[in-house]
Amino acid sequence: MRFLLRISGLIDAVNDGIGKLVYWLVLAAVLVSSVNAVVRYTFNTSSNAWLELQWYLFAAIFLLCSGYTLLRNEHIRIDIIVGRFSKRVQAAVDIFGILFFLFPMAILIMWLSWPMFMDSFRTNEMSSDAGGLIRWPAKLLVPVGFFLLSAQGVSELIKRIAFLAGAIDQPGEKMHSH
Repeated sequence: MRFLLRISGLIDAVNDGIGKLVYWLVLAAVLVSSVNAVVRYTFNTSSNAWLELQWYLFAAIFLLCSGYTLLRNEHIRIDIIVGRFSKRVQAAVDIFGILFFLFPMAILIMWLSWPMFMDSFRTNEMSSDAGGLIRWPAKLLVPVGFFLLSAQGVSELIKRIAFLAGAIDQPGEKMHSH
C-alpha cells in the first residue's frame, strides 16, 4: 500500500505543479483578451490569430487543470444525500464513481481524441479563418487534459482504497466539501 500511496503522491505533485503553472495562463488569457478588445474598439481592427489564441488559452486552462481540480476536490458535486453519509460510505461512493463514470468517460475521450490530434499534426492543419493559427496544439490539449484527469482518478482511487483499508486518515484535501 505504501508503494501505491507514493505513486498517488507523485501523481498529486504533477497535477498540483501543472495546476499552479496554468494559473499563469489565466493571466495570459486576460491580457490577450484585454489587448484584443482595446485594439478592436480603439482602432476598429482585429486579428483572428489573437481571437484563436484566446480560445486556445481558455481550452488549456480548463483541460490542463481538470486533474488539478479533482485533486483539490473542486469539481461540482451535489451532496444532498451522500454528504449525510459517513466518510467511509462517501469513499465507497467515490470509488464507484471513479471506476464506472470517470475512467470510462476520460479513457474514451482520450482514445477518440488522439487520432484527431495525430491527423491534425500530420497535415499541419490550419484554421480556416484568415490569419488563424495551427490547430494541432489545441487538439493535443484534449487527450493530454483527459490523461491528467485519468491519472488523478488513479490517485484518488488509491487514496479512497487506502482510507477504507485504514492506511490513511483522510482520503483527500477536501472530501465532499460542496
